[in-house]
Amino acid sequence: MASAEADLAYTGQAFPECPVCIHRVEPEGSLPFCTLRPAGTAHPFAALADLVLPE
Repeated sequence: MASAEADLAYTGQAFPECPVCIHRVEPEGSLPFCTLRPAGTAHPFAALADLVLPE
């Protein structure tokens, strides 16, 4: 799936560098997450490519 938008994902903090990484997001009232998608994983919206909407 090609997109001009930033490639984002919401992944766990799995690496020792995560606490100081620029991709870390700390939402108020929730756990921190990463917005960087690991290489080789599917685009977050790839599943929508096969979605068929009724007319």
